[in-house]
Amino acid sequence: MKFIPAELSLPPRVLCLSSFFLIYFLEISGARAHAFGQRYDLPLPLNFYLSGAGAAVALSFLMMVLFFRTHNPKGYQAEPNLLDLGFFRSFLHPIVIRPLEFFSVSLFCLIIFGGLMGSQVSTKNIAPTMVWVIWWVGFSYFIALVGNLWPTINPWSIVFRWLYRFFQFWIKCKSPKPKFTYPVWLDLWPAILFFWLFAWLELVSEMAKSPSTLATLILIYSSMTWLGMAVFGEKVWLAKGEAFSFFFSLFGRFAPLERPKTENGADKSQQWNLRNYARGLITEVPCSFSKVVFVVLILSTLTFDGLKETPFWGEMLRWVVLIPTISSFLRELHYLGFDPRIVLETFLLGLFPIICTGIYFLFSWLGALVSGSRISPIDFSGLFVFSLVPIAIAYHLAHYFSYLLIAGQLVIPLSSDPLGMGWNLFGTSGSKVDISVIGAKSIWYITVFSIVIGHIFAVGVAHFTALRTFNSAKIVLRSQVPILFLMIAYTVLSLWILSQPIVGSPILNKLKAPSDDLSLAPFELKEFCVDLKLKQSLQVKFHSDQPIEFEIHYHDGLVTHFPVKRKVIKRYNGKFLAQAGQQYCLMWFNPNLMSKLKLRYKITRLNQ
Repeated sequence: MKFIPAELSLPPRVLCLSSFFLIYFLEISGARAHAFGQRYDLPLPLNFYLSGAGAAVALSFLMMVLFFRTHNPKGYQAEPNLLDLGFFRSFLHPIVIRPLEFFSVSLFCLIIFGGLMGSQVSTKNIAPTMVWVIWWVGFSYFIALVGNLWPTINPWSIVFRWLYRFFQFWIKCKSPKPKFTYPVWLDLWPAILFFWLFAWLELVSEMAKSPSTLATLILIYSSMTWLGMAVFGEKVWLAKGEAFSFFFSLFGRFAPLERPKTENGADKSQQWNLRNYARGLITEVPCSFSKVVFVVLILSTLTFDGLKETPFWGEMLRWVVLIPTISSFLRELHYLGFDPRIVLETFLLGLFPIICTGIYFLFSWLGALVSGSRISPIDFSGLFVFSLVPIAIAYHLAHYFSYLLIAGQLVIPLSSDPLGMGWNLFGTSGSKVDISVIGAKSIWYITVFSIVIGHIFAVGVAHFTALRTFNSAKIVLRSQVPILFLMIAYTVLSLWILSQPIVGSPILNKLKAPSDDLSLAPFELKEFCVDLKLKQSLQVKFHSDQPIEFEIHYHDGLVTHFPVKRKVIKRYNGKFLAQAGQQYCLMWFNPNLMSKLKLRYKITRLNQ
């Protein structure tokens, strides 16, 4: 039986079988979702869910092989142009586009001004919420699921064009021309560097938590972007040097709305085509090496972010710093004033994409080898790298969805008081964040569903790319086997990472006794959490043989408060009075790079 595909879509039989398979393996009564405090147990061991998800991906590959065997270019249907309908054409009218551009630049200026001049409490300043929640998370979802509107509302591009017109029409001088030709060898490496620095700010450094620092960094990046546009040309720099334009273009390839390109790379002004999801990721021309590295970098930084929240990460850091050579090196950096944690995580963030790139090239080499074709491993990796994009989108969705729903609510009060000055412009400044807007069970369903469906799309992209590349059905099948094993492995790894808070950790940092002796390894922390009534107090005493960090904290929605916070102390004897009836946690952290420290503590609950 042969089936000539018209586009990337699944037949009803595949959907029915896949749905039955997923429902069978994913029927659960509850879970504790990523970053949620509530807990309820899985009725089956985690391995059942991991093996079920991996098997679902393998089953999707089998369905692809059985029902999509040949590629016939004549069988592809033309994609409808939405602009043929007058309703959609009106959205591109200047009366719509110009206000949209003005709004984008105004919001961009508000973020910078708010970050510099507003409150430096991140939840009371519009800059962190708009950058990290709405733009980085929410807008990425929109681009992947709807279409890439970033070229239309890109404030850097809009401001540059405004300046272009200013010089051309008002100063009566020649319009600025690119000063240099962009070097071919440079390719996407500037964008790769900028994206890695962005990931470092998000995942390692604590600088971007400060609204003023975040606004300053935006100004620095904006200046470099406008300089690159002036030197090499707007379109060239956006395509090669501007990290977020390329990132959004990758996610936009998955979306159903497509803005076709002309031969010189410009958007076709009279076309917005409607296509199947992931159709734009199927290619016949191998990507450049730098483009492969960029795609792997996106996926590896997302994985790095997830790993940092697992107990495995803490154990790995403790194991690494106990290595004598590394311990001595970090200790010397500590004496020079560097934070050992930031140094170590920066090194790992640099190493992790290199390892992931090496793994991807290894499987690409295996794919080229077992296929029996004449394609080189480099070209093989460039052909199939876009199959990783649906995986990145799925992980982005699974990892940040609850964060968007909860932290995104901050936009409501911030719309009335963007600078944290006590304003109430629209009467919404008193709105509170509702952390119960979505439950842990729902998050677990969304996590499993998005990860599995994302990998199924990835298998489809790889299979249709192989159909376009190879003429033999045997070569198509053999070439996909190593990629399939890689995708199954990453499916299991992704779900394991996201499930760590769900199944709990075998290494618990909670203390049981109100008085005891502790030993803390380098970078290890331990907690004692207690429920206190209003005006109830604790007497806390401890002494340590080495300097230690100590704090008492509690959570108010998304905000963590620190009534007590001490650094590099050996002794403490104080009384803590609860200002509200809730749970308070006492935490000890060992920042030393030497051997384990010993600590004796005693906690007494007063006026019970």
